[in-house]
Amino acid sequence: MMRIKVLDKGFVELIDHMGDDTSVVRAARICHASQPGDEEQDRRLIEFLMKNHHETPFEHVTFTFHVKCPIFVARQWMRHRIASYNELSGRYTEYEDEFYIPSKERLDERFIEKMKEVYEFSYKTYQELVDSGVRKEIARMVLPTALYTQFIWTVNARSLMNFLSLRADSHAQWEMQQYALAVAQIFKAICPKSYEAFVKHSYRGDLLKG
Repeated sequence: MMRIKVLDKGFVELIDHMGDDTSVVRAARICHASQPGDEEQDRRLIEFLMKNHHETPFEHVTFTFHVKCPIFVARQWMRHRIASYNELSGRYTEYEDEFYIPSKERLDERFIEKMKEVYEFSYKTYQELVDSGVRKEIARMVLPTALYTQFIWTVNARSLMNFLSLRADSHAQWEMQQYALAVAQIFKAICPKSYEAFVKHSYRGDLLKG
């Protein structure tokens, strides 16, 4: 549906979603047995909900993403527990030779070359172990966390906004920030009123403002 390239080999792809801004309005109005109004009324209601921290209506919008990222990013991502995850299994699947390599703007070229040497050696060792009959779950132990993994992430809009407050922020690791910014872009496309109210009233980070 929507795929955004992130880092050198990664991406965030929206593969499914349920609901949008209208779903938030409908969930909020059930309290008073009223129906969604016109565009401006709905916008004001969403802003009221966000401003006053009435956040449960946002739980009725869900997103399912396919994410490809370095393992060290995935491990930070999965600390956000109010969500569902299924990750590529290194026990049953042979990893591909794909490692995150920082750009020259991020790291001196001398160190990039050293990292590449480590990646090459570790993956060669991994393949030798697998080819020798060592179980993949054991062989994978030699691989660094810069290796790319993939996972499916299903999350409701309320939890997604908490993720953005913490990860679309200059205090987060730069690589994590890039993925959060991609998630924010997709959230904005599907729920523009909720996104606008979120950034205005509830967002605790600094990268989405301005």
